[in-house]
Amino acid sequence: MTLTVDVTFSEDIEAADDEVPEPELLRTWAAASYLKHPEDAADAIVSVLVSSLQEIQQLNKQYREKDKATNVLSFPMSLPDEVGLQILGDIVLCAAKINEEAGQQSKSAHAHWAHMVIHGMLHLQGYDHIDNKDAEDMETLEIEILKSLGFANPYQQDS
Repeated sequence: MTLTVDVTFSEDIEAADDEVPEPELLRTWAAASYLKHPEDAADAIVSVLVSSLQEIQQLNKQYREKDKATNVLSFPMSLPDEVGLQILGDIVLCAAKINEEAGQQSKSAHAHWAHMVIHGMLHLQGYDHIDNKDAEDMETLEIEILKSLGFANPYQQDS
């Protein structure tokens, strides 16, 4: 099983204004959160777009009817098994929002970026946080994956 992560940057991203991890780091974090066992899974593809505030706000409004910017959006996709390829879907990450939140939450930018990539990947694999039980399950996975990558629990506040 191979996970291919196609990383694209919006034309609106200003490199000087929006600090973004290298594509290889985004790929590493996505691969760490792909939960299929190699013997059970076909090759898989994920598309990651690093977007501007305006783009993610438009997508959030169009697809979720929420007229505001957000940190990450996930658009799951499924193909019939006989295709032999699994396209998990698309993840849209908002550079400015993720960096802003990292500062507000006193987290390293890389830790928050990793968390958002993992969060998006879990959504593509059917996890959600609509009710408390599902949220707890998803957060537990996020914490475990982040720990495996050397990052702290994002839900634990330092005192």
